[in-house]
Amino acid sequence: MNQLPSEIASTGPATVILPPRQTLPVVFASPHSGRHYPQDLIERARIGAFELRASEDAFVDQLFTAAPKLGAPLLCATFPRAYVDVNRAAMELDPRMFDGDLPDDNEINSMRALSGLGSIPRVVSGGVEIYKTRLPAEEALSRIDTYYRPYHTALQKLIDLTRATFGYCILIDCHSMPGDSCDSAKNRVDLVLGDCYGSSCHPSLTRFVDDCFRDMGFAPAHNDPYAGGYCTRHYGRPQEHVHSLQIELSRALYMDETTISPHRGFDTLRDQMTDLISRFHDLDGNPF
Repeated sequence: MNQLPSEIASTGPATVILPPRQTLPVVFASPHSGRHYPQDLIERARIGAFELRASEDAFVDQLFTAAPKLGAPLLCATFPRAYVDVNRAAMELDPRMFDGDLPDDNEINSMRALSGLGSIPRVVSGGVEIYKTRLPAEEALSRIDTYYRPYHTALQKLIDLTRATFGYCILIDCHSMPGDSCDSAKNRVDLVLGDCYGSSCHPSLTRFVDDCFRDMGFAPAHNDPYAGGYCTRHYGRPQEHVHSLQIELSRALYMDETTISPHRGFDTLRDQMTDLISRFHDLDGNPF
């Protein structure tokens, strides 16, 4: 379970698995489950491989692996989030990380970048520093061109083709969250649906997915603490018939976070995600 399934293993920046025939107006994307760690990252890191994986949405791509068989394309980043985070604007960079000049851009010095969570992250989850030394500025730009842009080019193409075929497109951006992200003595939260407070998709889509999860016995929350990242905001344009919803699944449902390995709940959750995907066939025409 430590590698991508053989049918989608890839050394490229992103893998697209297409259905034999697309029958669903849905694109599933897993931007943070890549686990092919480049050698230059390992050599430059001050932390070990296990610590580098702290930011990884481990195995999320495998939870949604049934999508192509059920009629929807699945896009998976193969590189790790600790190397390049495609769920940020391309130029969300912290200049303090780099030696040399970066292009003038409004996104540079964003709050996310300055906190270490830009498109080239400075820290992994928990605020642990990744690098021993500053990186060359040209390294940041090279990673953006080599990894970031191909992922978004592939995603935009899938969205455009889906919208052209069905008249609209639903993007489901698939993520995981630490098992203790939302737990409290009073409230159990199994997952968080993020629709950018209603701006990234028609409210009926959020209700539809919420109902699906509740039917399965899950306890979902909305927008707190995950309202949707860059991909949800950027691609979610209901007025242009593109509806984007982020799903954050609790890792406690399917993996041991201390060993980064699936536990006995993995197969059950994968079956439930297969059921979720299948339920999109219940959408009648263009419901938005």
